[in-house]
Amino acid sequence: MNLVEQIQQHKIVAVIRKADVNNIVPILNALYEGGVYSVEITAETPNVLQVIDTAVKQVGDKINIGAGTVLDPETARSVIMAGAKFIVSPTLNLETLKLTNRYGILNIPGVLTPTEILTAYESGAQMVKIFPADAFGPNYVKNILGPLPHVKAMVTGGITLENINEYLSKGSTAVGIGSNLVNAKQLKTDEDYLHLIQTARAYVEKVNELER
Repeated sequence: MNLVEQIQQHKIVAVIRKADVNNIVPILNALYEGGVYSVEITAETPNVLQVIDTAVKQVGDKINIGAGTVLDPETARSVIMAGAKFIVSPTLNLETLKLTNRYGILNIPGVLTPTEILTAYESGAQMVKIFPADAFGPNYVKNILGPLPHVKAMVTGGITLENINEYLSKGSTAVGIGSNLVNAKQLKTDEDYLHLIQTARAYVEKVNELER
């Protein structure tokens, strides 16, 4: 099963901001225990290359570790060299897409309009990110993907336990969840990490309701 298929199967990508080399592994272990198997570590994280390197070496055998908020090909190459298995961007940068295609790395660029979606797809994107999803809502996703059923789309922005299944039922392939799932700066105690496990499980169980 390739990476796109894995993301499509599990449906949840955790967006991790401002983690560090000391807490990234406990965060990933908690997410894994909760049933979340793909994460993006955002590029504006201090010492992000070291954080990604640590994550890949420690838990890269059980979690798909990518880099998020990648804005340009230079950053993309850096995080790929650090071990990122995929990259996610808030915007569509064709030069970045060209570079990741050259390396055979999954690139999920940020798009919003039908033109951006089709441009990304025709430029080699195997999946796109509709962002910010919460500015338009689940029906926008349904309407925008209606004439583009061949495009796999992840939605990010304001995903909660209350709306996750509506986005998925309207055509989203997967969802990216940030601070509603992981808030790295607030994880300090064993109880905090237990709560993270429980939150991850709650999202996974909610998604599983769609298959019942």
